[in-house]
Amino acid sequence: MNINTGGWHKYMALPAFFLFGIFFLFPLFRGMVLSFTAWDGFSTPEFIGFRNFINFFSDRRALNDVKTTLLFALGSAPLLNICGLALALLLNNSFKGRDGVRSLVYLPAVISPMIMGSVWYLLLQPERGLFYIWLERISVEPGNWMLASRSALTMVVLVNVWQFAGMTMIIYLAGLQAIPCELYEAAAVEGAGRLNVFRYITLPQLFPAVRINIITNIIGSLSVFEIILALTDGGPGYATESLSIYIMRMCYGNKTGYSTAVAIILFLIILGPVLITMKGLNRVEGSYEA
Repeated sequence: MNINTGGWHKYMALPAFFLFGIFFLFPLFRGMVLSFTAWDGFSTPEFIGFRNFINFFSDRRALNDVKTTLLFALGSAPLLNICGLALALLLNNSFKGRDGVRSLVYLPAVISPMIMGSVWYLLLQPERGLFYIWLERISVEPGNWMLASRSALTMVVLVNVWQFAGMTMIIYLAGLQAIPCELYEAAAVEGAGRLNVFRYITLPQLFPAVRINIITNIIGSLSVFEIILALTDGGPGYATESLSIYIMRMCYGNKTGYSTAVAIILFLIILGPVLITMKGLNRVEGSYEA
């Protein structure tokens, strides 16, 4: 039965485009305009050209925050995917209490990163933190990890992975459960080993989930904010300050125009790795299909 819609179906997407324009395109365009101004958030913006961008690349603190953000992403994004995939492969097997274990692994992901960072801050406190005391009882001298820049950033990465590995796991689990059982049965008949099954069946079929997880973890890691703010507040000094925290502090420091320019730079920093990764993933997926 044919239903004459009168051509109205062409306009069904207009509300979505309207909302996309209001909440994404307009703020992006407005931000690009403000990035070329000296504005404190209250007075009339004054056009200053590229001075904000020049000031950013001459600010040692800002460049250090770029380095910190990239180091965090290089540690967090791969670990999230490795741990998430390992957990998904493990919890895809049938055993007693599997659903409960899945829930426990995923549970930290539903908690606010600010709350989670505050909890771990208390756990890692020297002499009084529960985790610190437990390490002392097993004859491990933990020291104060938050006073050294490298160890502080490492702890932030580990806490972030601990919290969000469950979210990555859920996406991989959905991908694993969508793989037809007939493929594994055929591989078993052919006598294929576990490594070959994973390489030639599981991984190619899991590629849509791999793509989603890698891209979202790159975006999330490069825009990290809450977990660092709660756990180290960017310290010691500015050693673990991310670019998102720098933007917030510049904005509240009456440098709204400058912070908007830095936000545009952060957008480009995120966009570059995402586009490169998508191109690389498309190439890898094409090689599997060939």
